[in-house]
Amino acid sequence: MAAYYLPIKWLHISMVCASGLLFLGRGLLMLAGSSISMSAQVRRLSYGIDTVLLGSALVLAVTIGQYPGQDAWLSVKVVLLLLYIVLGSLALKRAPSYAARAVCLLGALLVYACIVTTALQHHPWGALWMLGIRP
Repeated sequence: MAAYYLPIKWLHISMVCASGLLFLGRGLLMLAGSSISMSAQVRRLSYGIDTVLLGSALVLAVTIGQYPGQDAWLSVKVVLLLLYIVLGSLALKRAPSYAARAVCLLGALLVYACIVTTALQHHPWGALWMLGIRP
């Protein structure tokens, strides 16, 4: 399995980028009042990307022997992922008003950035650690 580490890592990184860009696009379309953001084709594309993203994450965790609960940075990523999912759902369809959707979209994008910086640093403080802030 270790021989496949780099291709799986790059697949995972590609899916992180694709998922984030698709979410941003869907959020902007939602803010513009377009129904395209919730079309069946776009939702299926999102589900497909996120499935590959999750699958590659699981394979990477097994390959490198790091797991949430064991490694703090992965535990933080899982918690942030759950928050991202909730905020994303509110942003795209569940928030009761346009303003609430916009705030949830911004929140979800900030959480996405925290997930990425946590992954890049392999440290639970993510973006703060990148900025040299050492709590």
